[in-house]
Order: sequence, then C-alpha cells, then structure tokens
Amino acid sequence: MKQLKMSACLAMAFMCSVVFLFTAENVLAARKMPSFSLSDALTGDDVSSSTFAGKTLLVTFFATWCPPCMQEIPNLIDLQNEYGEKGFSVIGLSVDKGGVKLVKRLIERRSINYPVLMADSSTAKNFGGVVGIPTSFLVNSKGAVVKKYPGYVPHAVLENDINKIMN
Repeated sequence: MKQLKMSACLAMAFMCSVVFLFTAENVLAARKMPSFSLSDALTGDDVSSSTFAGKTLLVTFFATWCPPCMQEIPNLIDLQNEYGEKGFSVIGLSVDKGGVKLVKRLIERRSINYPVLMADSSTAKNFGGVVGIPTSFLVNSKGAVVKKYPGYVPHAVLENDINKIMN
C-alpha cells in the first residue's frame, strides 16, 4: 500500500513537471519578434520584418538537406493557402550554407507559396537560439512570439494554435 501511494505521488510530481515545462515554454516564448532584413531566396531583394507588421506569422528555420523540414513543406503550403488571405503568413528562413541557388531550386520544385529568406547566424541567435531544425515560432499580430516548436510539428497542432491566436 505504501509503495502504491509513493508511485502515485511520483506520477503526480511527473505530471506537474510536464505541465510546468509546457507552460514555461509558452511564457518564456512570449516576447517581441526580433527585427531582421534578409535576402529573398527567389528575387534577391531585401525583405524586412516590418513587411509583415500586423500579420500572424509562422516563422520556420529549415534547410534543404533536412528530412523533417522537407516533410513539413506541404503542411506549410496548406497553411499559407488556408490562412494567407486572413492576415497570416508562413516565413521560411533557410539556414543552408550551400547557397541561394539550392534554396531557389527547392522553392520552384516544391511550388512553395510563402516567402523564403536566407537567414544568417545572427537571425537564429536573435530568435533565442535555434539548436536544431526545423524550429518554428508562432508570432501573433502584435509581433509577440507566443510559441516555439522545436522539431517537426503536425499540421493539426499548427492549425489549432493559429486558430487560437487569430480568433
């Protein structure tokens, strides 16, 4: 009986820790999106973060050689199609070292319909550090980062979170 109570206490402590970690991630992430001016992978034009003022954003760091990043592209295209006219945009930030030509080919081959910019090391650092890719940040229309997603994120999760902050 005593061992059963101890197991129940450990399980409760674990659940509280998990809830705290998820809550802490969201609280810690609620900060202003860093400003940037980066080169558009298709046109070469500089694109400033101010271009997206007032929009809900999903900013995703990726690379052409990253399998989970490639797996996310169809979901990101769908999100852009579904919410693009409602004040939303996906922004792809490529961390590829292979050059813009490689990224441009990917955009054309996969028919990517959202802006893809060439990130530099300071961009990832300014977002709070991107340890692995893909890493995405959900930004509300006021410019605050409200959620960080390390790794691949299922479409349903992204859609649910986008709907929560757009409504």
